[in-house]
Amino acid sequence: MATEPHWDDALATEGIPSRTARFTGELHHVTGARLAAEEFLDDLARASLPAAPEHWDDILLVVTELAANAVQYAPGPFELRMRRTFDGVHVTLSDTSTTPPAPRPFHPSRGGGGIGWHLVHTLCDQVSVVVHDRGKDVHVFLPW
Repeated sequence: MATEPHWDDALATEGIPSRTARFTGELHHVTGARLAAEEFLDDLARASLPAAPEHWDDILLVVTELAANAVQYAPGPFELRMRRTFDGVHVTLSDTSTTPPAPRPFHPSRGGGGIGWHLVHTLCDQVSVVVHDRGKDVHVFLPW
């Protein structure tokens, strides 16, 4: 079961919203992560519209891909954190696997798959993975 997303009040009072949502890692939580991201972007857009309309969709796509990868490759709970940065949005997805993501070949004749990590790198300004004893944190920065 997912926990309710919540505001970090210290940042919100400074006009820099952030959001954290935790999920147990079931398949339907990919949709839950996307909905939490959409709620964050709704709130963010009230204070600052994106520089280009596609930035909104790019962020939702990246969150969906990261959450889907967490459910598929790191069974167990995952956490989504989003915050406004000076020139964009910082998304962190933490999961329970210590294996860093790696690109896989894309084989459409076998039903697809393998394109998500490529999409993340294409759409994000920066991508980094920090492995620790409890799993890993995938950090991505996207324009807003």
